[in-house]
Amino acid sequence: MEAGPRERDQEASEDATRLSPDGPDDTQDVPPDDAGAGVGAEVEVELRPQRRLRIWQLAPIVMLAAVGSLMFAFPLAFGSGDGGAVVAMLGLLISSCAAGWGMMAARKVGHTWPGLPKRGSGDRPDWRVIALYVVVVAALVALAVWRVARLR
Repeated sequence: MEAGPRERDQEASEDATRLSPDGPDDTQDVPPDDAGAGVGAEVEVELRPQRRLRIWQLAPIVMLAAVGSLMFAFPLAFGSGDGGAVVAMLGLLISSCAAGWGMMAARKVGHTWPGLPKRGSGDRPDWRVIALYVVVVAALVALAVWRVARLR
């Protein structure tokens, strides 16, 4: 049977004294703990699932990288005439776009390059790690352009 209006008001006023804006306030009965890990300690639990790259996110990136790699490799390997250098450079461009797309997708879910701090951590990246990445990328680009230039 449902309670009348007078009974509801009394129950609401009793509950209002025990409630805080974020839920029941049960800390009044618990003595403070010096160690911080006792009965009254709060434990934070992440409610959202961990972000991961899904197959539908990875499939187009992998397919674009594969097509670009094949476009880059076949003219270089088999010397397909005058248009080989153009096709090879287009394949290199497509592969680079796929790599950038993959890096942005990985960054969106929280992955970072080895040696670099996580996004939003406030830590500064080490300049030596960044310099190493720049040197490696510059060397790969120089080798690719040199190889394509040798097709002519």
